[in-house]
Amino acid sequence: MEGQQEIEEKFQQLVATIHSYQPDAPDSDLQKAFLLAADAHKDQRRVSGEWYIVHPLAVAQILADMKIDATTITASLLHDVVEDTAYMLDDIEKLFGKEVAFLVDGVTKLNRLDYRTKEDQQINSMRKMFLAMAKDVRVVVIKLADRLHNMRTLRFMRSDKQKRISQETLEIFAPLAHRLGIFNIKWELEDLSFRYLEPDKYYDLVDQMKQKRHVREEIVNEAIEVLRKALTASHIQFEINGRPKHFYSIYKKMKKDNRDLSQVYDLYAIRIIVDTVQDCYGVLGIVHSLWKPLPYRFKDYIAMPKPNNYQSLHTTVIGTRGQPVEIQIRTWEMHRVAEYGVAAHWRYKEGRANAGANEFDEKMGWLRNLLEWQDTTNPREFMNALKLDAFSDEVFVFTPRGDVIDLPQGSIPIDFAYRIHTDVGHRCVGAKINGKIVPLDYPLKNGDIVEIITSKVGKPSMDWLKIVGSSESRTKIRNWFKRENREENLEKGLEALEKECKRLGYEWKEVHTDGRLARVARQLNAGTEDDLVAAVGYGGFAVNTILIKLIKMHKKEVTGKDKPEPAVPMAPVKSHKTEKQYGSGILVKGEAGLLIRLAKCCSPVPGDPIIGFITKGRGVSVHRADCPNIGQAKGNVERLIDVDWEYTGQEMFEVNMEIIAYDRTGIMAEIMAVLAEMKISVLSMNAKVSDTKTATIHMGIHIKDLAQFEFVATKIRRLKDVYSVARYTGGGI
Repeated sequence: MEGQQEIEEKFQQLVATIHSYQPDAPDSDLQKAFLLAADAHKDQRRVSGEWYIVHPLAVAQILADMKIDATTITASLLHDVVEDTAYMLDDIEKLFGKEVAFLVDGVTKLNRLDYRTKEDQQINSMRKMFLAMAKDVRVVVIKLADRLHNMRTLRFMRSDKQKRISQETLEIFAPLAHRLGIFNIKWELEDLSFRYLEPDKYYDLVDQMKQKRHVREEIVNEAIEVLRKALTASHIQFEINGRPKHFYSIYKKMKKDNRDLSQVYDLYAIRIIVDTVQDCYGVLGIVHSLWKPLPYRFKDYIAMPKPNNYQSLHTTVIGTRGQPVEIQIRTWEMHRVAEYGVAAHWRYKEGRANAGANEFDEKMGWLRNLLEWQDTTNPREFMNALKLDAFSDEVFVFTPRGDVIDLPQGSIPIDFAYRIHTDVGHRCVGAKINGKIVPLDYPLKNGDIVEIITSKVGKPSMDWLKIVGSSESRTKIRNWFKRENREENLEKGLEALEKECKRLGYEWKEVHTDGRLARVARQLNAGTEDDLVAAVGYGGFAVNTILIKLIKMHKKEVTGKDKPEPAVPMAPVKSHKTEKQYGSGILVKGEAGLLIRLAKCCSPVPGDPIIGFITKGRGVSVHRADCPNIGQAKGNVERLIDVDWEYTGQEMFEVNMEIIAYDRTGIMAEIMAVLAEMKISVLSMNAKVSDTKTATIHMGIHIKDLAQFEFVATKIRRLKDVYSVARYTGGGI
């Protein structure tokens, strides 16, 4: 293998780095892992042309630079072996033990053959990673290092892959690094993603920064010199340096506040590191005695740390040339946590590789809370909850006793009540903010002191689902209704199934016997038969979705095979004024190239369960499985045909959205701002206002798939005075 000597040198450099902070780290496992990975990947190259072993070595070096324990680095050398080579997880466990095998399994993607689309595979692999992360956070530390090296070498990929991977990095991995406090990885991931997603804006900003670099360095150096003299005279031990501002964070501030580069206050930044917390506040006093602080720009994250355990004092002062300069003050331990976050707790300490594990365990409460209350069997809903709750902007409020509670931006007192305890949420009837009674839909603000008023006879309202800001609250409310109304839901669901079955010409007793309903429940991850029937009763599943599967099973098992489809002529796809070619987007009975059209009545998009209806002379009309018009067209069940998505990720689909909101000034502008921020094209729009000042807005928008629609709907739903956001149907077969 050419380049063998260079690869050996990289490994020796890795070992030297590990020994610099863990002198007694056993070399045997590291050497064994390196040799196994080199042999397993020996015939593989990356898109760049490099031998594949260079990648796991680079990932391991990133972790070693963060001073991660040797066990984690051993796993990082093996992180792609199970996924990309003939080695099995059992082989890893036999050779390296259960701990290393668990870490490798946590970052190994699920088998592509198990899923219809690459997106389904990615979402389920993400879910698997987060479940493993809840048990051992080192799983995601390896994944972050893996993603960072992939982003560093992204220039060798096709442009469409560059954008897709960068978007995923910006939506999932950079916020995850932020949530875990690993800022040195977060900033680089953001800047690299920004470079590929918005190249024109990125390089324009780089040019602007270069033009002012000399002046900026002079301002920072002058301020550092003044500070150095004052701190030396005070006999405080310190280290001081300029802090580079990252491009993406500058861009976000410019975009958010509609400012140009000269108006970004913390463009000139200084960091001071001292030995003790007392010295932090002593330095702060010296800084404020030298320069005037800007009002409202002081933040004490030492007294009130961020949820990711970040601590520091931040102040912005008017510096030596009248320019605002941001100054951060922290101890060495705070600095380690600020740079490496959760990873700082897994550094090798006093001969115990996991010395920080128990210490940090309580800091992972946000993830365990999400896993406990979010339905992890629904991967899309889980990932949406993660983006909107765990990775969204936060609001910090206080209990009457002074405890700090962090909630997603847009939360209301009901969300606060559910965060305190599920029963407090269920029995909530009112709230006081800063001693004054407020409505339950009051949007919480940073610093609010929240007191919940409860009653023994209090209970949730279905309207709460429309106004709460946290998916955790929404899940708890839904669970209450499922549990409290279970008997009623069972009765309603059974009645709906029997009625529809009879209308289609089948007997319910015949259709659902022989364990078929239980099999359908397993297919849909719906629990038991009763759980599935109850879900039909409260609207969790459409009647048609269940019956199509049951009737298909019934026909196959009674006759020994499916009844033949009627002979309806199928014309090859041709250009037509009213019909589009979706041959690359949908498969009919496993065949492509048929005349297909997406039904306007329900506008199916990738992610929707779909069913085809054979129309004479017009090919196959594709509907959502729960489309009301499919029920009307089922007089002859034989004209229904199985269809599947064959989605490439490039197509855009039209979907109709209905927004119901209070008609106030600016509501439409806020809705359009959300769509513009997410780069969603609006194809059509009309609105009407009732006498009660309720606005009903119908919009046609272009989206990629169901997951994107759900994310857009959730963002709009969180706007003030928006009551509901849903898809709507209108049209015929």
